[in-house]
Amino acid sequence: MRRSLKRFLPHPDVVRNNRWFAPFANTLLHPRLWHLNRRSAAGAVAAGLFCGLIPGPLQMLGAAICAVIFRVNLPLALLCTLYTNPFTIVPLYLVAYEIGHAVLGGAANFSAPPAMNGDLLGWIPALTHWVIGLGKPLALGLVLLASLIAALGYLIMRIGWRYWLIHAIRRRAAGEKKYP
Repeated sequence: MRRSLKRFLPHPDVVRNNRWFAPFANTLLHPRLWHLNRRSAAGAVAAGLFCGLIPGPLQMLGAAICAVIFRVNLPLALLCTLYTNPFTIVPLYLVAYEIGHAVLGGAANFSAPPAMNGDLLGWIPALTHWVIGLGKPLALGLVLLASLIAALGYLIMRIGWRYWLIHAIRRRAAGEKKYP
């Protein structure tokens, strides 16, 4: 499993040779941030999936901070934030709102976002008011959905890695080649 994942992940030399990362080299080049085993991979998947629902362009920064704090694989954590994109973020946020609304209770009062109608200066305050109206249900729903997705990702990665390992041991015991 490690070989399969390492093909897609960058090498620490990418950070070492980048002048923008030079001030953070001591932190970003910690060996545990680049080591790939079942614990660091599962933790990285969980951190990346959790931070994938952070609003705005701060998802990868959040995943990098989590990877440094929890000492899990940094590149894999960054890669796992990519499940949110312009096509998936709206449905995920709607699910998060519904989860938050169900937990907090109350009548369903979700309304569609305001239409732009060509007036950008009038639309921005209306959109801001609409987003603020979502408030608590969306915030709670995002935390709960991110936690659920992260926990599922962690479990799937641990189970998948274990399955891969057992399968490799059985193939090795049967005398087969490791990789076709």
